Amino acid sequence: MGFDESLLFVFMLAAFLGFELIRRVSPLLHTPLMSLTNAISAISVVGAILLAGEHDAPMLSKILGFTAVLAATINLVSGFLITDRMLKMFKKRAPGGKH
Repeated sequence: MGFDESLLFVFMLAAFLGFELIRRVSPLLHTPLMSLTNAISAISVVGAILLAGEHDAPMLSKILGFTAVLAATINLVSGFLITDRMLKMFKKRAPGGKH
C-alpha cells in the first residue's frame, strides 16, 4: 500500500466512524457536539489553506484546497451561528418580554 492509498484508507475510515458517531448521538447532546465539530472544521480550514497555498502543488490540488477552504469556512461560520442561536433559546428572558 503506497502513501496515497494509506491516506485514502484513513480518510474513508474517519468518514465512516464520524458518520456512525454523529448518527447515534442523543438529541440532547447536539449543541455540545456542534461546538466540537466547529473546532474540527477550524482544523480542516488550516489544513486546506496549507494545501491550497503550497507553491509546487498541481493545479488540481490547489482547486480542491480552495474548495475545501470555502466549504469548511461556510460550515464553521454557520455552525457558530446555529450554536449561538440555540444557546440564546435557553437564556432567561427579562420580565416584561424584553430580551
